[in-house]
This record gives sequence, C-alpha cells and structure tokens, in this order.
Amino acid sequence: MNPVDIIRKKRDGGTLSREELEQFIAGYVNGEIPDYQMSAFLMAAYFSGMSPEEMLAFTDVMLHSGEVIDLSSIPGRKVDKHSTGGVGDKVSLILAPMVAACGVPVPMISGRGLGHTGGTVDKLESIPGFRTDLSIEAYKRVIAEVGVVLIGQTRNIVPADRKMYALRDVTATIESIPLIAGSIMSKKLAEGIDALVLDVKTGNGAFMQSTERSLALARTLVSIGTGMGKETIGFITAMDQPLGRNVGNWLEVVEAVECLRGKNVPDLMEVTTVLGGAMVWVGGKAKSIEEGMHMCRSAIWSGKAYEKFLLCVQRQGGDPSYIEQPARYPKSHYSLEVRSPREGIVRAFNTTQIGMLAIELGAGRMKIEDRIDPKAGMVFLKKIGDRVGRGEVLAEIHTDRHGKNEDIARRLVDCVDVGVEDVKAGPRVLTFVDRAGVHPWVTPTVH
Repeated sequence: MNPVDIIRKKRDGGTLSREELEQFIAGYVNGEIPDYQMSAFLMAAYFSGMSPEEMLAFTDVMLHSGEVIDLSSIPGRKVDKHSTGGVGDKVSLILAPMVAACGVPVPMISGRGLGHTGGTVDKLESIPGFRTDLSIEAYKRVIAEVGVVLIGQTRNIVPADRKMYALRDVTATIESIPLIAGSIMSKKLAEGIDALVLDVKTGNGAFMQSTERSLALARTLVSIGTGMGKETIGFITAMDQPLGRNVGNWLEVVEAVECLRGKNVPDLMEVTTVLGGAMVWVGGKAKSIEEGMHMCRSAIWSGKAYEKFLLCVQRQGGDPSYIEQPARYPKSHYSLEVRSPREGIVRAFNTTQIGMLAIELGAGRMKIEDRIDPKAGMVFLKKIGDRVGRGEVLAEIHTDRHGKNEDIARRLVDCVDVGVEDVKAGPRVLTFVDRAGVHPWVTPTVH
C-alpha cells in the first residue's frame, strides 16, 4: 500500500482498515515512512477523526508495535493512573507511592512534557541520578520488590507512540481525541496492568478545554480500555488554574515531597486523594472509593507513602538525600517576584499561557531537541479566591536564562485576573465516568 494513498484516504474522511494502519505504522517504526509523511497523517487524523472501530484498531496496532509486558507473576491487581496533562500536575509523584503503600502494585509508564503541559518523566529526571530508562527486566524487579515503578517508554514498549509523541508536540496535532486515546491506551495496556484510573482535565489549562470535549475523550478512553478487557474508570477534573502552587520540574518534585510529608495543598490533594481512592478500590483493597481515600490519607499520615517514594527513588538510581534535604539542590541564577498591579480578588488564570511562559523560562521544550532546565519554573503565592493587595507578590519566577525575567514577569501579570467581585474556586473533581456512563461526583470529606 502506498503511504500517500493512506494519507489521502484519511485526509478525505475515509475509514482506514486494520491492515492499512498496520502497514503505515510499521513503516514509520522501521524508518520506511519519514517524519514528514507521518506529520501529514497526524494532521489528516486531526481534521477527519476516526470511527470507534478505527480507534480500537489504531490503539491495538500501536500496542503491538512493541513488547506487551506480562506482570502476571506479581501478586495483586496491578493498577495505573493516567492524566491527560495540565499545568503544575504533579499528582503521579504523590499518588503512585501512596497507592503502593496501600498494597496495590503501581506500574507506571509516563511521558515527557507535551505542549504547554509538564511531563512526569521530566519531573522524575530532575531528581539527581533518577533513571526512567529501566530495562523491562529491571522494571519487573522494581515493581516486585518495591510495589511501585516509575519509568518512561523504553525502545521495546510501544515504539510507534514513542516516535509519534514528540512529533505531535511540534505539529499542532496534540488535541485530537483519536491520537490522544491511541497514545494513552497503547502505553497503558503495554504496562501489564489489570485496571486503569483516568484523570481527564478540563478548563483553560487542559488540552480539552470544554466539558463536552473532555467527556468525549473520557468516554472514548473508558470504551477502549473496557473493550480490551481492562477495568477502566475516569474522572473529569478542573484545570482552570495551576494545580498546587509550583510549576516546573524540580519545583513540582519539592511540592510533591511536601505533600507526601503531610502538607495539605487543598486542590492538589483533593485530586490526588480521589484518584488514589479509586485506584485502591479497583485494586481490590477497598470496598468503595471513599474507603480507598481514607486508606490513602492514612498512608500519608503514617509516613508510609513518603517511605515508599524514598525507596522508589533509591531503587531507580536517584539520590534520596535531595528528597530528604531539598535545600541542597542548585538554585536558579535569576529569580524575581511578580507583584499585583492592583488590589482585589484573584478571579481567574490564563493557565495555558502560564504553561507556555514556563517553557520560555526553560521548564519545557519548544523543539524536540531542546534541553530542559530542571530548576526553572514558577511558584504561585495566590490562587483563585485569594485576596491580594496592590504590590503584593502573586508569584515568583526562576530561570537561568538571562534577560527573560522582566518580560515574563510582565506577561505573567496579564495571566492573572484580579478583580473586585468575590469568587470561590469550585471543586477540582467534577464528574465520574465508567462503562455505564457519566455520573455527577461530590468529593466525600475524609477525616
């Protein structure tokens, strides 16, 4: 099959057969199809979409482009979580060791930053020595011995997605539901999991900014997961402001460690505890999500979640002394306080633009070959609903890039809407999605 014919067929709204998808994706993986033709295919899929059957075939072809890991020898139901990405989303760093401390094995394969959102792998690699490139054999050993493992994609796991992931970032094709679904589910199904909990973001800092698009993606992901024999549930969560207070790789590790040590960052811990409770529930260790949430909080209070994270860092080559003493970490060359030009109430954030500004500071990539500065980023002192005085500090920015501070500070001020009307931040977890459909969600109070 001529790859141009496949691109043309998809461009014109046709439905590709499994054989056509297999030939095209295999050709890309083995180097017969160049990046420019895959870019054309991605753009065609972005505009033309895929049918449900086509998405299922696309995901399965991606999955079987590499090795599918077998963790059946490890006791217990293996459960992972996936987020569609947001600004300041360091949930996985808290949640994975927390759930593992509750007795549920958590094998987690994560990605790098995509577009304006940060990536879990980039955050983990900001820890000196931490290895996310474990072999599959080492991956199995760590999950068996520690109960949690946090890696990136290896060459053997979904190589098609590993190549396409970076290409989507630089071809403006990130937001396509079929491409997102194929990318997420192929990686997750390759991990050796039994169940999956999804965190689908919505709001001005999410890839899916409308509730309708977020629900469409959540339903698609749940349908693919259940269709391939894995228990899959999801939550729609708010991404209308940075999650937590820190944005940037090492800064987010620091905040995650503080939460593992018991600090309550309300919006961050609401999302983390609900997702964790759901993982403990589908992992068979709790009779309900609420009971699972209580177990997760106990894992924090007891120190077991923090101990599990330290052990994971150590077993994956990281230096745990930086976790225990974050002040040892190198500081950025330039730091600046960003002050409010007016008095009032913080009403809203332009969260996507904040993510883009973080990239300009060095916390993410504009191009595939860009190097990340793990120290770069922002710390927000104010959240939606907080009162701020004129001249009071809204945020701090940190970078090694000379000449960026003043310009980014001015643009960051424009990302924070300060007005006179009172406003309160709503709940972070909005909706629950399972194979039966979409359900309202009210986060239970956990004591």
